[in-house]
Formats: sequence, C-alpha cells, structure tokens
Amino acid sequence: MSSRTVEREPSGLGRFGEFGGRFVPEALVPACEQLEQGFRAAWADPAFRAELDRLLAVYAGRPTALTPAWRLSAELGVNVLLKREDLAHTGSHKINNVVGQALLASRMGKRRLIAETGAGQHGVATATAAALLGLEATVFMGEVDMRRQELNVFRMRMLGAEVVPVTSGTRTLKDATSEAMRHWVSSVSDSHFCLGSVLGPHPYPWMVREFQRVIGEEARAQCARELSAGAPDYVLACVGGGSNAAGTFAGFLDTPATLIGVEAEGGAAISFGSVGVLHGVRSMVLQDEHGQIQEAHSISAGLDYPGIGPEHAHLAELGRARYVTVNDEQVVAAVHRLARAEGILCALESAHAVAWLLAAAESGEIPKGSTVLLTLSGRGDKDMSTLMELS
Repeated sequence: MSSRTVEREPSGLGRFGEFGGRFVPEALVPACEQLEQGFRAAWADPAFRAELDRLLAVYAGRPTALTPAWRLSAELGVNVLLKREDLAHTGSHKINNVVGQALLASRMGKRRLIAETGAGQHGVATATAAALLGLEATVFMGEVDMRRQELNVFRMRMLGAEVVPVTSGTRTLKDATSEAMRHWVSSVSDSHFCLGSVLGPHPYPWMVREFQRVIGEEARAQCARELSAGAPDYVLACVGGGSNAAGTFAGFLDTPATLIGVEAEGGAAISFGSVGVLHGVRSMVLQDEHGQIQEAHSISAGLDYPGIGPEHAHLAELGRARYVTVNDEQVVAAVHRLARAEGILCALESAHAVAWLLAAAESGEIPKGSTVLLTLSGRGDKDMSTLMELS
C-alpha cells in the first residue's frame, strides 16, 4: 500500500488527490452546496443514521449474506466468499444508496427524485424508495437500455415512476445521465437528483460511497468471523461508475487485502482512458485527442459508461487498488459457470468480477490457497433475455 493517505473524506471541493471537484453550471452550484450541507448535517445526526439503519434492516434486507462458494472454490483451488448484494430488496446494492438519498431528500423538503439508469437497477431502486416514502420519481433511461432491460422498465412503471426515454447520443447510460442533470437544473427547487454511482459533482462521489460503505463494513465483520486470518487476500468487485466497488473497498482499505476493480473491456476508463471532465467531475474518462467523449461498450448496461468515479481514479494512482478488464465473451461464460457451480444467477455486471477471478485463479495469478471476497452487485433476472438471445 502506498504511504500516501487514502482519504475517508475528500479534501477541498471534493478532491481525491487530483480527481473529483465540482464542474457544473452556475445554476447548480447552490444546489450542490445545499446538498453537501444537508448531507453533512444528516450524517452527523444519530436519528438520521438510526432511521437509515432501520430501513436497511427491515426493508432492504440487510445484512446480506456472505456465501462460501464451495464447489467453485474446490474447482479453482482458492477460497471464494461471495458478498450477496443480489439478495437485497430490488435485487442489487443500489437500494443502499437510494434509501439514504431518499431519506435525505425528504429531510431537505424535496418531494421528487430524479434519477438516471443504465441497467435499470438504480431506476428500480429509486422508484421503490419513492413509493416507500411517498415521493414522486422521474427516471431517465437511454432507448437502447430500455430495449435490453424491458423488465426493469416495467418494474419502474409498476412502482409509479415516470420513465423518460433518452434518444440523444448513444442512447445509453452516459446520455441518460446528461439528460437527468439537465432536467435537474430546471427543477432544483423541489427535486433531488438521486445519482446512482460514485460519479458527478461533489458531494455525490463521497456521499454515495458513504451510503454504500455498509457493504464493506458488513463483509469485513463477516470475514472476521469466517476466516482465521480475519481478512481476505483479495477483494474483487465490478466497476462501471464504481459504487458497489467503492462501498466494498471502504471496508478493507486499512487491511493488507489486494483490491481489484474489474472494468468492461469496452468501457475501461482506468485502463484505456485519460484525465478529463464528465458529468461534473474530473476523473479518468474515455476520450479522443480533442477531449471528445468516446462511446463505451459492454454487454452489461450498468457498465456501459465511459468514465469512472474519482476515488477509483485516485486509488489506482496511489497503487492501492488495481483495475483490470474482461471482455463480453468471458462475462457470459462466467454467468454460466457460477450458475452451474453454485446455483446463483448473477447480473452481467457482477459476472465481470467472476470472469476475472476464473481467469486469474486458473492462470495462477491468484495463488492456490488464497481467500477471495467477491461482491455480487446484483442478480441476473434482468439479463435473461440478453442471455437467451446468445444461446
């Protein structure tokens, strides 16, 4: 681990080293400042934290299980532990962040949630939390993603949310985020932008990571009970914007564990990007020599994004976390391998981490006898139509 400090809280205007910040239109600066003040006050309030913990327990289903992958472990020669965010209400880790932001919005007097979504899981979680707390919800989603995630679109509408098709650009997550932010500019007085990942202007990357920290803190306590060494040798999670990975890593930053974030080969901002600004934050992004954002590609709609959260860029720069890639073919094979070995149908996003684990264990990159904690960020129901088309 680098001798340089890994921040629990960003410095200045939301800086993680050279990354982060707040690059937004002047009209949104007061909204970001109000949100930061509101979050700081809520996070320091025992009553807010107690209510959040209560809802995560009785409504979202926390703590989620830590499941030993017995058959896969035997096949690979490594001890694999799965942190089961697929078992949380709505089927992914997204509910942790959204319940927190919805409570915060209510506390701040906002009666409407605006959200962006790619795979649809964040949109479903937003619609769910809005229904729970009696808020309105408007979710922006690219037309391409709406076609490949029809089930989640229907779920959002069943829950009472308005789903707005985005027809500009690539019609995927990047453009849905752009449209949601533009809409926020015109409705800040009564609406809260419920951003789904560790992206966007300060305080979002920090705030979302804190709401997702529950994953890593639970996993660390569960590992302490499960393992004689107390902590795993490797901690793995898929990374698009990177919220499930940020939450998982937060529990293990002060341990010797090797942190591995697995990006989609066609959307690998750390591996193939450069420093730039996208959606209000300075981070690593896919762009050409003129600074024009390039199109990302992934079989998983949730990782089909040309940037990454600023804290991930900082962890990579420090050498505290390593970021690797897998391709679509490896991902599909990993879904089938996990399903047949463990009876678990994971999301295509989560399967990126499984795919890298399979390759690394079989090649010897992960030594035999190592213990690996892998966060399954979501369940695979939403991806069955995509997988059926490939069968």
